[in-house]
Amino acid sequence: MLRKPNPFLTLGLLLALTSAHAATFPLAGSGTEFPVSWEKYGAATGVGSSVYKFKISDRKGLAAAMGAGLYPNPGATLNGDPAFRAWVGSHKVATDYWSQVNSGDPRADFYAWANAKDVGPGTKLLFTAKALAEAGHVKQAIKAYHAVLVLFPGEPCWSADHTFVWYVASEALGQIESLVTRHPELGWRLDGAKFSIENANDTDLKNDVVTVDPGNWVKYTATGRTDLSKLKIINQRGLGKVRLVQYENGHWQLLVNNKPFVVRAVTYSPVPVGESLGEYGQKWMTEDTNENGRSDAAYDTWVDKNANGKQDADEKTVGDFKLMKDMGVNAVRLYHGPNGTDYNPNSLNKKLLKDLHERYGIRVIMGDFLGAYTVGSGAAWEEGTDYTDPVQLENMRRVISDYVLDHRSEPYVLMWLLGNENLMPGDYSGVNATRTKASSQVEAYLKFVNEIAEMIHRLDPEHPVAVGNFALEGLDKYQANAPAVDIFGANLYLGSTGFGRSWKRVKESFDRPLMITEYGCDAWNTRTKKEDEKAQADYHEGNWEDIRLHLAGGNSTGNSIGGIAFEFVDEWWKSQTGSWDVHDTADDSPMAFPDGWSSEEWLGLVGLGDGKQSPFLRRPRKAYHLYKEKLWK
Repeated sequence: MLRKPNPFLTLGLLLALTSAHAATFPLAGSGTEFPVSWEKYGAATGVGSSVYKFKISDRKGLAAAMGAGLYPNPGATLNGDPAFRAWVGSHKVATDYWSQVNSGDPRADFYAWANAKDVGPGTKLLFTAKALAEAGHVKQAIKAYHAVLVLFPGEPCWSADHTFVWYVASEALGQIESLVTRHPELGWRLDGAKFSIENANDTDLKNDVVTVDPGNWVKYTATGRTDLSKLKIINQRGLGKVRLVQYENGHWQLLVNNKPFVVRAVTYSPVPVGESLGEYGQKWMTEDTNENGRSDAAYDTWVDKNANGKQDADEKTVGDFKLMKDMGVNAVRLYHGPNGTDYNPNSLNKKLLKDLHERYGIRVIMGDFLGAYTVGSGAAWEEGTDYTDPVQLENMRRVISDYVLDHRSEPYVLMWLLGNENLMPGDYSGVNATRTKASSQVEAYLKFVNEIAEMIHRLDPEHPVAVGNFALEGLDKYQANAPAVDIFGANLYLGSTGFGRSWKRVKESFDRPLMITEYGCDAWNTRTKKEDEKAQADYHEGNWEDIRLHLAGGNSTGNSIGGIAFEFVDEWWKSQTGSWDVHDTADDSPMAFPDGWSSEEWLGLVGLGDGKQSPFLRRPRKAYHLYKEKLWK
């Protein structure tokens, strides 16, 4: 439960995971059961309500079932492990446990958290489970995660300065679902488990209403992929060249010209070093600094293979369009820029986008900010876009209408995307970081989203309408207020294992296909003070694997239609502390990244070297090659 970011002990730091490929280690004891039959060791009351409790009646039996180091076993049960005794000899058991999250040594993390003394039992179990999962002890990790949900669902975890709080059980349930999905060979599935919180948008725990159902473990045999062509279509959204269909098994699929289309997209903002996005916008479409009559970024970039900072004879000019095609990209996410409150027909170069589609096979996700950053609304920056102001609403209607009419017949259009994190929680003035009041005007905002979606459907029945949401904020209000939305898009940065319960929550609350409109990880490690391409690549691999596992026809929710990796190339203007001419390594914001922080100028799959050869030099990172050679091949 994300409340307020904080630079000391943050959800991003706590939930970050390293590579899923870390080496395993032997356990002192793995218990007598998997999964644990909780009914043998106690009884639950108030299941599915806010008064849920579990009372243990056979503590000794539960201890034997769980295994060494897992509640209710004390950390001393690890004494039978020679490696643990050696570790104790060289470490203080009463240590700074938070430094043993994602340390790169899962065994040490496990030992430290299994012996933690000054944290709640649910928090202790959660981070013990994370170390176990990282080391490949999946069954033990699942047992520990489920124990959090069964025994300690009401336990909060606070930040060091007490400005930020979340519930450990929510994360535990998400990790269970992720691990079970990734490991069908286990043969078990947790059915009926639920965890929800009312009044979660403040730090007053007294008004929180926590509802819990720990679920039941059932035997499960994964089947092969379902032949969707043999299933009946029960729902369609749109009848045009790009449309969405839902099959009788509840799975969603995006079709382009009647063929399945999985979105393999990138956000593309090739801002040259020394420029900022706010001022530069989409100038890359016409920027021609070498005066050869074509876009620098699109056609004239080259790969610095030997990292010497200059273009050698064997480093031919290729251009970003070719680099994206080689990577396997089939769509890019772009936003247009109006002139104040009037549509600007020159903000996107239609000739260039036609070539992007016709020659490179890449389509465009056509974005409009819908008042984010006050773009198109006419609102003052200090006040933010107001979705109850009739003048601002009319400004946005006019801009979007002209935008759609200008591009609707172009072959490169894949879909329309409304907003970008407009529902991000705001400060006490009601204005959030995206300069809108949407978070304090949720229903008004969503009703406007619905109105615009309906307008676009009338103007362009050939392409669906998506929304670019901030995580799952306001999800429970979409069905009632914005049913015209075809695709629920969410910017999600939840860690290297993927997106947890997001797939199921969208399916249950707003039955639409889910597209991850932003995901990814930076390539800078603030702990080691070095570039870490491997950690970035591992993170991307885990995220894409989760997207893939939830596609239609698989053994999971089937409501994934793909995702948009953030981002193709580094942007040097983004740091809050430095210069547009310097590649800042500041830890700008807490995130669920390998080091717990996001260094905003290092999110690109492609780097710019030392910046002296901008806008031409490109250095594809390991994550780029991973997509090219494996994930999107």
